[in-house]
Amino acid sequence: MSEKQKKIILGVSIGAVVTMLVVLGILIHTKDFFSNPEISDGTATPIPTAAATPEPTKNPYEGMVRSSMTGEYVKPSVESSRPFAVMINNLEYAFRHQKGTSKADIIYEALAEGGITRMLAIYQNVKDVKKIGSVRSARHYYVQFAYEWDAVFCHFGHTHYATSKIEELDVENLSGLSGYGSSVYARTNKVVAPHNVYTTGKKLVKGAKKLGYSLKKDDGEAAEHFEFYEMDTDLAEGKKAKNIKLPFSYYSTCQLKYNAKDKKYYKYEYKKKHMDTQYKKQLNFKNVIVQLVKESNIDHNGYQTMEITNDSGKGYYFTNGKYQKITWEREEDSNTMTYYDANGDVLTMNPGKTYIAVFPKNRNKLITIK
Repeated sequence: MSEKQKKIILGVSIGAVVTMLVVLGILIHTKDFFSNPEISDGTATPIPTAAATPEPTKNPYEGMVRSSMTGEYVKPSVESSRPFAVMINNLEYAFRHQKGTSKADIIYEALAEGGITRMLAIYQNVKDVKKIGSVRSARHYYVQFAYEWDAVFCHFGHTHYATSKIEELDVENLSGLSGYGSSVYARTNKVVAPHNVYTTGKKLVKGAKKLGYSLKKDDGEAAEHFEFYEMDTDLAEGKKAKNIKLPFSYYSTCQLKYNAKDKKYYKYEYKKKHMDTQYKKQLNFKNVIVQLVKESNIDHNGYQTMEITNDSGKGYYFTNGKYQKITWEREEDSNTMTYYDANGDVLTMNPGKTYIAVFPKNRNKLITIK
């Protein structure tokens, strides 16, 4: 083969290789073009991906309403229920056997006679309370407290002052001394009489139905009392109050100690924890009100009276380890009872349970706040 022929064959071979490489490059480029197209500036166009749809935040209070008694969220059926107000024996012996008191939304405490106090436990949802007591006799100013809430007033015994007030205010009540009393109240042999009368939430509801009382709350009947913050709120100008002592008498002193962990006041009396022995819980409250009133003996029996019928006065409001001075006004004919802050506005409180001490104003200087 001549040198010229060799050069021709080599050239053809090289051309074939170059052609193959060009074709291969075109094929590769074409594959890249469809798998990863380019825009005019040479940058790759990202392939769009579907954005993840965030889960909607569930409202924990959906379908619930705010309680007019505690400001907390409750079922509509609870808020529409009529309150029950039960007279609670608070003599030292009976104090050791109290039941169902931790389930109350509001508790009043005031002098009865002889230096002892009694309590009025007000329940917005009484039907589920397993046992309540011991139940004791009525006093006329406790009738007035129940009237303020348009509550069914529950008692075992009474003074003639109490029955007169019940009739005057037309307060629907469940009396243990009535013909139906045995179906609502019962004595236990585990506690000494007369401190051994107890009831249940179901019995109270059954008794009210039997007498034809409405079990639905009438929004126009209850007094205003106070309002509630939407969220837990500290008193902006309040003074510190971690320990409150309320000496109702030489016999009975209520003490409330603040727990910074849950921001509640825990109740003590007779130098002991104030316990609900049914639910094994110490009584505790988000709000404490001291309502200073003119108190005096009403007769030779030592029965007390509190000047609250058409009156006004001063007091204190405690929450979150602080307190401030307040005032109150009450008019019985229109059933208005309202607490006011230092600015004269309706008192706004934190959501939660409330303890109200109706306290003799002539003993105001004996109150200690630390």
